[in-house]
Amino acid sequence: MLYQISHQTTYSFSQPVILKPHLLRLRPRSDRFNQLQSFSLSVLPLAQGSSDFIDLDGNNLIKLWFAQPTEKLSIQTLARVETSCSNPFIYLLEPWAMTLPFDYPSSLLKQLEPYLYSYSFVQDSSALELAQEIAIATQGNTLDFLFALNQRIYQNCEYITRDSGEPFPAGVTWRKRIGSCRDYAVLFMEVCRAIGIAARFVSGYQEGDAEQKSRDLHAWVEIYLPGAGWRGYDPTLGLIVSDRHIPLAASAIPRYAAAVEGIVTPVEMGVNTTTELQAQISLTVL
Repeated sequence: MLYQISHQTTYSFSQPVILKPHLLRLRPRSDRFNQLQSFSLSVLPLAQGSSDFIDLDGNNLIKLWFAQPTEKLSIQTLARVETSCSNPFIYLLEPWAMTLPFDYPSSLLKQLEPYLYSYSFVQDSSALELAQEIAIATQGNTLDFLFALNQRIYQNCEYITRDSGEPFPAGVTWRKRIGSCRDYAVLFMEVCRAIGIAARFVSGYQEGDAEQKSRDLHAWVEIYLPGAGWRGYDPTLGLIVSDRHIPLAASAIPRYAAAVEGIVTPVEMGVNTTTELQAQISLTVL
C-alpha cells in the first residue's frame, strides 16, 4: 500500500511563551515492511536550530530549539510511505517459543529486559489473572494466546476518545472495560509482560475508513516473537498488524513514543497559561 500522510498540529497559548527544546517523533519508520519515500517538516515559528538523531529504541527523532517567544506553535509534516507486509503470518517461530511460558535465552533476555518490566510501579493483579486465564483457555499455545488476548480486549471493552493524558493502568481499563487506543495497548502490553512475553508500545497511523476526513493518531503493541522479531497486534481493532498501519515510534515506555514532547514557560510569570491543541491528520491511499 502507498500512503500520503498530512499531519498538522497546532498549539495556541493564552499568552506569549518561551518554547523549550521540543522532540518530534513524526518521521514514519523505514524498515523491511515500511519504506519512507519522502518526508517534509514545516514549523512556525521558525526554529533557531534542529537536529536529527536515533534514540535508544531506534526511533527517528527531530529536536527543535527556538529563540523568540510566541503565542502559537504549528507543526506540519507531509510523508509518503509504502507498506509491504500484506501477510503478517509468514515467519517460523522458534520451537521453544511455541508454548507458554517460555524462557528467552540469557543473551536475548538481557536485551529484552526493558520490554518485560511492568509499566506500572506495582504489577496489577488484573493483568496477571487475565494472562493466566487466557493461557489456560489456549493450552499455553503462544500464538493462540496472543490472538485470544487481542480479541478479548476488542470484544469486551468500549472505545472512548481521550485527546490527552497518560494511558490508564491496565487494571483500570480492564475493570471498567473502557479506554482509548493507548489504554488498550497498555493493557495488552501488561498482560503479555505478566506472562513473560516482551512487548512494546507503538504510536502511528492506521488506514481506517477511507471516507474519514479527519483522523487521530493511533496506538498498538508489538510483541517480540523468537524467530519472527517484533510483530504488531492492534486490540482496538482486533487485528494483527499488516500493511494498514504506519508506525512512527515504539518504546518500552509509552510516553517515549509520544509524537510531540516539550515544555513551555510563560513570559509573564505568575499568570496562568492555558493551551489549546488542534490536530488534523489526513491519510490518502495512492
